[in-house]
Amino acid sequence: MWGRKAVPGLLLLSWCVQSEAQEATSGFAMPATLTGGALYTHRLQSDDPGARPAALSFHAVLSPSVKLGPHWFAYSSLHIRSTPFFAYDAYEAESEIKFQVAQAFVAYTRSRGTTSVLVKAGQLISAFGSFPLRYDDVDNPLLDQPLSYTTYLKLRPDQLPCNVEDLTGDEYSRLVSYHCGGSASSSDGLTPVTLYGLPGVELDLSSHKADARLQVTNSSPSNPQSLLSRSQHAQWTVGGGYTLVQGFRIGFSVFRGPFLDRAVVPFLPAGKNVRDFPAAGAGSDIQWARGRWALNAEWQWLRFAYPNFRTLPTTSFGYAEVKAVLNARTYLALRVAHQRNSYVEDLTERSDETFTPNHQSYELALGFRPNRRQLLKIGYEWLRTAEISGTRDNVLGLQFVTSLPSLSKAWR
Repeated sequence: MWGRKAVPGLLLLSWCVQSEAQEATSGFAMPATLTGGALYTHRLQSDDPGARPAALSFHAVLSPSVKLGPHWFAYSSLHIRSTPFFAYDAYEAESEIKFQVAQAFVAYTRSRGTTSVLVKAGQLISAFGSFPLRYDDVDNPLLDQPLSYTTYLKLRPDQLPCNVEDLTGDEYSRLVSYHCGGSASSSDGLTPVTLYGLPGVELDLSSHKADARLQVTNSSPSNPQSLLSRSQHAQWTVGGGYTLVQGFRIGFSVFRGPFLDRAVVPFLPAGKNVRDFPAAGAGSDIQWARGRWALNAEWQWLRFAYPNFRTLPTTSFGYAEVKAVLNARTYLALRVAHQRNSYVEDLTERSDETFTPNHQSYELALGFRPNRRQLLKIGYEWLRTAEISGTRDNVLGLQFVTSLPSLSKAWR
């Protein structure tokens, strides 16, 4: 059965099987993947028209885990990459090295018959959405990620918009500026759902064909905060699913909670606080596989509350991803995605356009496995918006993924 406990559980199982002491109850393992990437796109000239339209980069994922007995274990997923590696990085030509902790938690698991319980505490991937489970260059058959995990909305959690004009603006840009109070710094718009971790605790349950999860985190998946941040606000996410038949699962997830930063508190209406202006999201997902074919699909709806608005900014995302195995070494994959944004209305007027331009994207990739540890992916992505035409935002990419031999040591 598909479930969120599967990722660390399968990793722990893999190194136990590979080790000589297969019945060990304690030990250490560290699977790793290393990816070399190349992009060709005119997105690289968005900030600097003189920049070259091609770039090389790398992405390394380390997944150290420790088994502490029959019920306790610790797991982490550490990402190091140069930019621009992903297509959404390419809007900034400057090369950087980024380190991000997607997961780092301690867990306790217990099973009886077909029922199992898993409790996790630490840095957790958000329980909202299903793609974060496949956020790995080996598991993702394409090169990019779905729009809700990569796009930038014209929304800021650390400033308050005054009116419709603040939310719509004259031209779309990653840099967003409002005028009714908040942070004085420049900032990108927010990404609807983070692909990286949130500090929190999570309870996972599975029984027969059903699975469920409850997660409480220190911040919103739309505005993740560290444990040192002054803008932390506890909130919840709930999800679950049911496997109708082998290979076919349907799921759902919802979240709700504050997303505004502490910087806007002095500018909120009298008697109000950030909890009066939450972000909320609802989503559904499908996984299906039979023979040579596999399908993953998601739909997500998100709404963000600001004071002095009758109609709030709302956005929805959907994608369908199909993979066809052509032979033992080769596959073909296609992802079709869309983003639909709402009109907004303040106390006096309604916008003439959506607060963020609508998007459609189409990505096609061919994968080839020279051997069991390596994967070559060649892909092309088409991006369509109401404001951009032609091929300047399209991306031609290549990734060469190598799964390194896992370091492992069993000590009991």
